[in-house]
Amino acid sequence: MVDILGSLGATWTAVLFVVFFLALIQIFRFVINKTGSDILSGKKSGQEGSILVKKYNDVDVSKYSALFGLIGLSLSLLFVLVALEFPSYEDQTLMDLGSIDFAEEEMIDVPVTQQQPPPPPKVTAPVIVEVPDEEEIEDEIEIEIPEEFDEETVIEEAPEVEEEEVEEAVEEIFEIVEDPAGFPGGMGKFYKWVGKNMKYPSQAKRMGVEGKVYIQFVVDKDGTLTDIKVVRGIGAGCDEEAVRVLKKAPKWKPGKQRGRAVKQRMVLPISFKLG
Repeated sequence: MVDILGSLGATWTAVLFVVFFLALIQIFRFVINKTGSDILSGKKSGQEGSILVKKYNDVDVSKYSALFGLIGLSLSLLFVLVALEFPSYEDQTLMDLGSIDFAEEEMIDVPVTQQQPPPPPKVTAPVIVEVPDEEEIEDEIEIEIPEEFDEETVIEEAPEVEEEEVEEAVEEIFEIVEDPAGFPGGMGKFYKWVGKNMKYPSQAKRMGVEGKVYIQFVVDKDGTLTDIKVVRGIGAGCDEEAVRVLKKAPKWKPGKQRGRAVKQRMVLPISFKLG
């Protein structure tokens, strides 16, 4: 149905809908009038028909003519608008584009050009100049020394040359190195050695002093402990005892930076605890 309407066009489709609905309205009115006539003929006959028409107002369809006309017109306009929305189909013919000739591209052989290497630079042989081993001295300088010295002869003393003091380069003391210094065998072994050699001060025993003494020292390049001093102490003779023990300590393994032995400064806590 849609294909038929599309082929007729929008204008003829609108006309067809209007004719269809007007015919439908006329058929509807004919059926209603026929039904009313049948009702009237069943009740009365002859001249009384016109009286019955006025008496039975429910079968009088003439009063609905205007309403039916408006309804039909509205529906006709509605379907006209709907019909205008249908797209019209036209036969589309394919354009003959013809045949496209693809010309074969000719392959052009490009000759390979070989670049010649640049000539090697000229090397000039060095000129060897002969230098005599010993230059001949034409005139010899003679220094005359008098055999006798007069008393008036004054010999000037050469001025004293002051020797400049050469400042010794101060070696850097590292705080952190790649390979830190340490006691051979580990720090546990070192603390055992400290415990065996340390004596608890009698004053600290009487006063009941306990705690940790922090000792700072420098491990020299040969492993000797130098520059030993107390950083934080607890007094009562414990500080002095800690320094005394570290001065007697065996040599440590020195620290190393970039594979060479260097000086390293360290801080070590020593605990004092009454048993």
